[in-house]
Amino acid sequence: MADKHVVRFEPVGIEIEAGEEQTILRAAAEQGVMLMHGCKEGQCASCKSFVLDGDDIELDRYSTFALPDYEKEEGYTLLCRAHAYEDLTIELLNYDEEMIRSGLPIETVEAEVTRNEPVTHDLRHLVLKADKELKFFPGQYVDIGVPGTEHTRSFSMASTHGLEFVIRVYPGGLFSEKLATGLQPGDRLTLTGPFGVFTLRDAPDKPLVFVGGGAGMAPILCLLRSMAERGIDRQAVFYYGARRRKDLCFEKELHELEQTLPRFRYVPALSEEDWDGETGLITDVLRRNETDLGSADAYVCGPPPMVEAAIELLPALGVDGKRVFYDKFTTTGDES
Repeated sequence: MADKHVVRFEPVGIEIEAGEEQTILRAAAEQGVMLMHGCKEGQCASCKSFVLDGDDIELDRYSTFALPDYEKEEGYTLLCRAHAYEDLTIELLNYDEEMIRSGLPIETVEAEVTRNEPVTHDLRHLVLKADKELKFFPGQYVDIGVPGTEHTRSFSMASTHGLEFVIRVYPGGLFSEKLATGLQPGDRLTLTGPFGVFTLRDAPDKPLVFVGGGAGMAPILCLLRSMAERGIDRQAVFYYGARRRKDLCFEKELHELEQTLPRFRYVPALSEEDWDGETGLITDVLRRNETDLGSADAYVCGPPPMVEAAIELLPALGVDGKRVFYDKFTTTGDES
């Protein structure tokens, strides 16, 4: 069995034990310590941190866009790729202390498919029933094992309690093609989680701006459903971008949420079809409609190009960069 080492996180003063065979991020998650992260694949830099003490660290493969060579030489690391081979002290650069201490330990559960149906031509609604309860915070995600392989794929929950997902089907997608062509009610899947920090921060005086596209609908819908269930009365708007009307989903429920949440607005936009609503890229629609977001919290989820454009635009509209929370989806398929 591989040795374990103590990893101390500053400035929060939290310590964990990390086995050499697991990443520091994974070790923290297993012990209920919820560190900031996004992709878990060394691509997004959400978990970038600085090593204060210790240098015997090995990194799994990662993108140099997330961690350039010069930053690695200066002492930066990616917790989702880093393995500790001695005791370490690490400075967290991006953290929420309240969230760190509120984490749920990750679990692995078996679940049965109860529904698998299309909601648009390329989005499917997958509902699972787990053998035992898997606790999670609204906005989090799980890793689902791809049947017949050793691989997993990450999907955000769309519901606040049960296991409900909205998944984009990509040609060649390792999981999504199975979802579209072969996954039937009664089939079994293995889930591990929860992961992610795309959760609603407790800031009742701050307006909320949600920006989504594609399967980014799932975690944002989950947050909105949670707000309705908990009676959270905050000014909120959801900008959702699609290409054509056939790409819109959950329209009826979202308009009903406008009645349940009196200060909530749903603003869909189409980029490739004229209609009586907003048109253009969702970031262009956001720019046209919002001029001063200085007091807002922003949540962004969807395809990487949309997310990148939104997280660049939102600070220009006044949002504090530290108050822009996002999930950026990746895919194994062909997006063309």
